[in-house]
Amino acid sequence: MVLELRFVWPLLFCSPCLLIQIPDEYEGHHVMEPPVITEQSARRLVVFPTDDISLKCEARGRPQVEFRWTKDGIHFKPKEELGVVVHEAPHSGSFTIEGNNSFAQRFQGIYRCYASNKLGTAMSHEIQLMAEGAPKWPKETVKPVEVEEGESVVLPCNPPPSAAPLRIYWMNSKILHIKQDERVTMGQNGDLYFANVLTSDNHSDYICNAHFPGTRTIIQKEPIDLRVKATNSMIDRKPRLLFPTNSSSHLIALQGQPLILECIAEGFPTPTIKWLHPSNPMPADRVTHQNHNKTLQLLSVGEEDDGEYTCLAENSLGSARHAYYVTVEAAPYWLQKPQSRLYGPGETARLDCQVQGRPQPEVTWRINGVPIEKVNKDQKYRIEQGSLILSNVQPSDTMVTQCEARNRHGLLLANAYIYVVQLPARILTRDNQTYMAVEGSTAYLLCKAFGAPVPSVQWLDEEGSTVLQDERFFPYANGTLGIRDLQANDTGRYFCQAANDQNNVTIVANLQVKEATQITQGPRSAIEKKGARVTFTCQAFFDPSLQASITWRGDGRDLQELGDSDKYFIEAGRLVIQSLDYSDQGNYSCVASTELDEVESRAQLLVVGSPGPVPHLELSDRHLLKQSQVHLSWSPAEDHNSPIEKYDIEFEDKEMAPEKWYSLGKVPGNQTSTTLKLSPYVHYTFRVTAINKYGPGEPSPISEAVVTPEAAPEKNPVDVKGEGNETNNMVITWKPLRWMDWNAPQVQYRVQWRPQGKQETWKEQIVSDPILVVSNTSTFVPYEIKVQAVNNQGKGPEPQVTIGYSGEDYPQASPELEDITIFNSSTVLVRWRPVDLAQVKGHLRGYNVTYWWKGSQRKHSKRHIHKNHMVVPANTTSAIISGLRPYSSYHVEVQAFNGRGLGPASEWTFSTPEGVPGHPEALHLECQSDTSLLLHWQPPLSHNGVLTGYLLSYHPLDGESKEQLFFNLSDPDLRTHNLTNLNPDLQYRFQLQATTQQGPGEAIVREGGTMALYGKPDFGNISATTGENYSVVSWVPREGQCNFKFYIWFKALPEGKVSPDRQLQPQYVSYNQSSYTQWDLQPDTKYQIHLMKEDVVLRRMDVKTNGTGPVQVPTTSSFASEGWFIAFVSAIILLLLILLILCFIKRSKGGKYSVKDKEDTQVDSEARPMKDETFGEYRSLESDNEEKAFGSSQPSLNGDIKPLGSDDSLADYGGSVDVQFNEDGSFIGQYSGKKEKEAAGGNDSSGATSPINPAVALE
Repeated sequence: MVLELRFVWPLLFCSPCLLIQIPDEYEGHHVMEPPVITEQSARRLVVFPTDDISLKCEARGRPQVEFRWTKDGIHFKPKEELGVVVHEAPHSGSFTIEGNNSFAQRFQGIYRCYASNKLGTAMSHEIQLMAEGAPKWPKETVKPVEVEEGESVVLPCNPPPSAAPLRIYWMNSKILHIKQDERVTMGQNGDLYFANVLTSDNHSDYICNAHFPGTRTIIQKEPIDLRVKATNSMIDRKPRLLFPTNSSSHLIALQGQPLILECIAEGFPTPTIKWLHPSNPMPADRVTHQNHNKTLQLLSVGEEDDGEYTCLAENSLGSARHAYYVTVEAAPYWLQKPQSRLYGPGETARLDCQVQGRPQPEVTWRINGVPIEKVNKDQKYRIEQGSLILSNVQPSDTMVTQCEARNRHGLLLANAYIYVVQLPARILTRDNQTYMAVEGSTAYLLCKAFGAPVPSVQWLDEEGSTVLQDERFFPYANGTLGIRDLQANDTGRYFCQAANDQNNVTIVANLQVKEATQITQGPRSAIEKKGARVTFTCQAFFDPSLQASITWRGDGRDLQELGDSDKYFIEAGRLVIQSLDYSDQGNYSCVASTELDEVESRAQLLVVGSPGPVPHLELSDRHLLKQSQVHLSWSPAEDHNSPIEKYDIEFEDKEMAPEKWYSLGKVPGNQTSTTLKLSPYVHYTFRVTAINKYGPGEPSPISEAVVTPEAAPEKNPVDVKGEGNETNNMVITWKPLRWMDWNAPQVQYRVQWRPQGKQETWKEQIVSDPILVVSNTSTFVPYEIKVQAVNNQGKGPEPQVTIGYSGEDYPQASPELEDITIFNSSTVLVRWRPVDLAQVKGHLRGYNVTYWWKGSQRKHSKRHIHKNHMVVPANTTSAIISGLRPYSSYHVEVQAFNGRGLGPASEWTFSTPEGVPGHPEALHLECQSDTSLLLHWQPPLSHNGVLTGYLLSYHPLDGESKEQLFFNLSDPDLRTHNLTNLNPDLQYRFQLQATTQQGPGEAIVREGGTMALYGKPDFGNISATTGENYSVVSWVPREGQCNFKFYIWFKALPEGKVSPDRQLQPQYVSYNQSSYTQWDLQPDTKYQIHLMKEDVVLRRMDVKTNGTGPVQVPTTSSFASEGWFIAFVSAIILLLLILLILCFIKRSKGGKYSVKDKEDTQVDSEARPMKDETFGEYRSLESDNEEKAFGSSQPSLNGDIKPLGSDDSLADYGGSVDVQFNEDGSFIGQYSGKKEKEAAGGNDSSGATSPINPAVALE
């Protein structure tokens, strides 16, 4: 059934309701046109005696249009009228009546123009012509108006009537406007109303002026004399309406026109006017109040404005009201206007004339200007629901119709023609046109045909069969053939055939189907932070025969690289957006396109970051300021795609801390208001900052400033301390209140003190600074102390009591040593008994342990003594000293100390046992032959005891045997050892250790062998330098290479240049000597140097001597034996001795002196009290000493090696009795002095510092 319906689609073009419009492309046929009115005069014309009267009527049509006029329904011939000029222009029936007083009155009436040709008649709307003479005020006698002060009065204007709007002005004889206000008002009718008169209103020249714009004339009424009688008893009265005078009235308002309602009242005091619309709220966008609220104007009235409008006049004595009942009606307006159309024979013509209005308009039809009821009844028309319908139209039915709608508010007229034509079929689409489309899309093959009757259109394939058998093919009413879901085999030729009752025509359409464009990899959505960059990529497949491109869009607009900006970077399917901002977020799409299709792949970009500024920060509930509170509210900030977690409220006091903001608190991110507790007497300005996961955003604009009232302090100072800086005083200090806690412009402190445990009267003093010195106290006496804040509003809360102490004195007792336990050769434990606290004369801060190296047990050092210090907490009576030198004598002292300083010392001497030595120095291997090596070494820098010899071991690195061979060398003075019977094909690892009674020490390791002897000897970077009569050959012997003998021969070039008796002989040279000097060379001569071994040339090189002639050959003695060289070396040695003597002299004068001597001089009465923080000062010197005195320290007993100075923190002691310290422990800061860098050395000899041989200072 569906297929059958699709086969009959060409017949649809003969549907009886289809309309015809002759297209521009249809050429070769001259079609006539019924008349169409193109211009006409306005519906209402008001003319004045001096004006020309011009009535316009213009129309087009083919053949030429003829015009006729009617006046008041009677035929009117302009050409026959005196004083009328007819316009002779083509397509015009207009005429002009020249200005004349007598003519203006004679031509008043209602005119209508008719334009006709052989196809019908068009008609203009009615044109009402009104003539108006010069305005004049009627003669009248104006009597004076007498009124008592306080009464109301109305001065009438009554201007002459006019068809055109006029303007009224009230002025006086000096042409000054009468001032109008709530009391004095001019109404819409031009009268001047006085709600109550005053004696100042007494004037004799109230003049009403009427302005007539049409005649450009202003006329004046006779002056009105207003006489006001003064009275001493003005009586108040309630309002009464002067206009309108009754209680209600009914008005009709026209839809789309303005509505003006007016209420003018009298009374004393002067009433005010208020407007009410009980049924609906007044539309604020269309309502205006004028004339001091006496006039309500409603612009562009609509149906919804129906209803009651009430004006209410009020004063202190009562009110008066008037109700306007407004009914909205409308002049006729179009719902559907009839349209002119062309029709083919046999079609049905339908003209719709749908109008609306209030009341409903009456619709009448005319044909060619004749009312339809007067037209021949035989015509085949009918009227249905306002539409004119003609069936089976023929060319003779061509006509012009008029639809006219009328009610009491106006009239509508529309001309529309029915034109029936006969035209042969013609296809307007170009023949043999090629269409291209892609697979899967829809192709549209055009076949625009025209004719009358409308031709039928059908499409055929190359075999002449209809294409509609395939359901993918579908036709359109305009002849276009659509093919959906295109396939590659749809490519080919298609034929469009159009036919009517006069002829038929055919065209060819060619269709090419291409491969569709596909995006194989589209951009991916991204979330990036502000300021970052994002990259989108896109890959696509295109038909190779088509031109292709990839473009980018952002929110639907094309993106391009900007010449003056690097915002976008676009290349080969890649889009890079730099410096992302929030405005960059949106949808980005890759568009792959050809001339036939385009595909798009979208991705979303979200730019995230910290929030935007908080808007609309406001302060409210100001009455809360009296309770030092404030209510803040704000609008949510932009979250920039990350939820706001919280809002931070901050304040600034521009008086006390300008440009410094303090946080008042934070509220959750879903909260936009809070009530805050404030401090008294602070000049607050607030701001709010939004915070999300990316951090805080920009703060809001600052709020207005508020000041909280003063109050007594709510807090007292904290960190109250009392301690002396002298033995007979106590310094009371505290942390002053922050300015925001003052609660007043200034704050002071009430300080009270008394001895602890004695119920004495409190002594007190009020101060401004956070310090008070109490003098003449006993040494180290406890005091009760209170500090209270006070201001001009009162005192702070009752302060807490703090215990302080007067100044301390130096401790009087020394600790008693118990014993010293030797752990090993580098660590000892020192113990002592606690000191008597009564003898401390202050707070026992701890113990200072001082120790120093006196020398090895074999030999005491006479160098400068370097003392080491460590501090032990007061609750600890032992110390572990580590990192000591083995086989050495040490002196140790222990002193108690308080805040004042150190007490007397307890002394002890101890010795460390022998230890293992350090590693030997500088082990070298010297190859003697292919089976023997000679080992050279130097003794260790740190003996750590008495050397007993060396232990040598070695084993091969490769080969089958890994046997370790040992040699116990018992001679401590031995420096070399020769190894024989070595395998020349193997490499060996050699270990050498020095030994004491405690065993072998650290080993030095070397690898090598004799296998380097075989093969060609390696001379390394060999070079030769020359003079006039000598040349020096230098090379670098390779480590492990066996020594051997070879020849060096200087051969002169070319041969024969040097006489045979002056030719040089080969010289025998050792490989390890690394250089050779050849003398007796001839100046300016080339030589070839041969390095030979057993007649085999190892190396060759060419040199040339300098100079131009022979020189005297020096003796073969070395320059080291020359006198000048010996003198030079002696002078250097002497200079070094002098410098060394000066250095010792300077050190003896300006060097350190012992700690004991310095303690004896530390009796300065101005010494500051020692606090807990002093331990930090002690550490600073310790760090300096250990960095300058030692290169390293011996590990502790448990094997942990801590950073220097890490063991001195009191927190590490943990109250333990046995505390481990390194040798390079710290000392208190008062022992700072000149720090000296110590020379390195062992127990008995100088040398580099090693882990078990700390460096010491020179004595």
